[in-house]
Amino acid sequence: MGVVIPLEDKNKNTASVKPLLDLTKSDMGRVNQLILSKAGSNVEMIPEIANHLISSGGKRLRPMMTLAAATMFGYDGASHIKLATSVEFMHTATLLHDDVVDESDLRRGKSTARMIWGNQASVLVGDFLLGQAFKMMVEVGSLDALDVLSNAASIIAEGEVLQLSVAKNMETTEDDYLSVIRAKTAALFSAAAEVGPIIADASKADRDALRSYGTNLGLAFQLVDDVLDYNGDAQNLGKNVGDDFREGKITLPVVLSYRRGNDADRQFWRSAIENGNNDDEALARAMSLISQTNALSDTIARAEHYGAIARDALAPLPDSPAKAALLEVIDFCISRIH
Repeated sequence: MGVVIPLEDKNKNTASVKPLLDLTKSDMGRVNQLILSKAGSNVEMIPEIANHLISSGGKRLRPMMTLAAATMFGYDGASHIKLATSVEFMHTATLLHDDVVDESDLRRGKSTARMIWGNQASVLVGDFLLGQAFKMMVEVGSLDALDVLSNAASIIAEGEVLQLSVAKNMETTEDDYLSVIRAKTAALFSAAAEVGPIIADASKADRDALRSYGTNLGLAFQLVDDVLDYNGDAQNLGKNVGDDFREGKITLPVVLSYRRGNDADRQFWRSAIENGNNDDEALARAMSLISQTNALSDTIARAEHYGAIARDALAPLPDSPAKAALLEVIDFCISRIH
């Protein structure tokens, strides 16, 4: 994994997304209006399902990243609104599809769309939102932006399939798992950040910097989520603690704990994850084993490592409110586990 570089402690408990919220407030108002407009349809079920998830309280971090990244390089047009909306629709579509694949019952504290309208409707409305996203990308007229976002969509789909191939397989390695989250989570963070400098006609070096920032922030963000499943709370998670375990998900704390355990520990993990023996008693043992093997603390260290890479990616860029806001997002991401 390389050298682990911890983020500064002084930021861990005070960081927030407020600077990013304040910076993008006006533009996010326009994004939210466009979201409601483009989620509309004469087919009644489409806006019902789309709005169920869109209105469920997500932070909309990815579209705000697009807006901030465009602002950082002096963009003053309107295309960033459509691209930010496209990014949010891609994310929403992914959530709809994920909940079907993972058979999830809860999303952000509410019943998932699949629990209310069924799997078929959830998948198809996700496809509708992807279609709307690509229509807006075409309207923007930037082939580079279209290339970056369409490539991300393809990578995300590959990540979903890769996750299926390693699902409930306790022989999954850390490298295997990082490949999954690099595709499923980091790819959209990366694209959301990179399209900002693209439409601002920034340099290749600037594009590369924002792409690296987004990729590594996405990795850190997902690793923090992995930790929270074993030591967070349902109110903040938007799902029950241990849901990943009960769904048989392979996450980094599980990978590390399995590999560091003795034969009896590994037999437990195979029984719980591969065979579905994952009741409350099993969850308690899983959390104990994860603690004994330092799997959570080392997953946190990995997250801090990627956060440090994201920070370094922006270091050469001129100081600005947008840069400061994006840097604080890194600290906020890590602070969720403190």
